Amino acid sequence: MNNIHDMGGFIQFGPIPQETDEPVFHSDWERKVFAMNIASLAFLGPVDRARHAVERMNTKEYINSSYYERWLRGIEIMGKDLGYLTDEEIATGKVIQHKEMPHPPPNAEMVEGLIRGGAPATREDGRLEPVFSVGDIVLVRNLESKGHTRATNYVKGKVGVIIKFNGSHLLPDTHAHDLGDNAQPLYTVRFEAKTLWGDNVDRKDCVYIDLWEDYLEAAE
Repeated sequence: MNNIHDMGGFIQFGPIPQETDEPVFHSDWERKVFAMNIASLAFLGPVDRARHAVERMNTKEYINSSYYERWLRGIEIMGKDLGYLTDEEIATGKVIQHKEMPHPPPNAEMVEGLIRGGAPATREDGRLEPVFSVGDIVLVRNLESKGHTRATNYVKGKVGVIIKFNGSHLLPDTHAHDLGDNAQPLYTVRFEAKTLWGDNVDRKDCVYIDLWEDYLEAAE
């Protein structure tokens, strides 16, 4: 979806501040939110749903929130979507009515497994044979999405070159909304800096982005 979270290519926000010797967590509440976020994947749904929840934050709230504040807000949004949380419960921090979860609560072993092993998105079924080959010139389709998508705005309508085929992966656009894996080829595409930002760019930089087959078409 098109929202403030898709900030790639914007320059009006200035440079990204870099913190020397930045700690993993600045305070204990961030550590707790990290654990909550990993644990929530066991009963609130896949990471694509979690990403989409953060994407739906109010623009002003998103800009003024820190990294872990966005994570916490995403958990609240998912909990409300699935009927496990109410606005009153979020505001008071107290359970008003007990809800049965579809799965047993995650334990420490499950959380550690997610952290160390992740949740692989590769699939051995679905659309396995790639339409494009390494070296093909492709155009990123300018598709409007009202839901979750991993096709970032600043490459839509731009031409790039496929440099790698990564196998078949589930499509986040459908996976985030419980519409199935829709597994399909995933490619790494190289974009020249001038292609993305115009002739005023004097650097010979490139940007490499992983894009699903449905996002692409052959360039003329």
